[in-house]
Parts: sequence; C-alpha cells; structure tokens
Amino acid sequence: MNKPSAQDRLVRHLAVAIALKLMVLTGLWAAFVRDEQVSVDADRAAAHLSGPAPVVTRGDPS
Repeated sequence: MNKPSAQDRLVRHLAVAIALKLMVLTGLWAAFVRDEQVSVDADRAAAHLSGPAPVVTRGDPS
C-alpha cells in the first residue's frame, strides 16, 4: 500500500480549506446580501457620476 506523499496531503488540505471557505462565504452571502434590494434612479446616478468639475489651481506664472 502506497503512503500518500507530502504533495498529495497538501493538495487535499488546500482543497478542503477552499471548500470550507466557499461554504462560509455562500452562507454569509445568503444570510446578509441575497435579499437586499437597492433602487437606482437614473438621474441621481448620472449626477453622482458626472459630479462637479475638478478645480485646477496653478502657481503664479511670473
């Protein structure tokens, strides 16, 4: 019977860790984010994105 190599154990542990993290993230998303609704008004979004023009100040040219 072959003994698993260190690389095989590492791959297995990493796969388990990633699977657990995905399950936790999915649970957190389901608990806190899934049912949230955000209404977006097109005019307010356009105003927010365009915003005021930046003010550029320059030193004295003389």
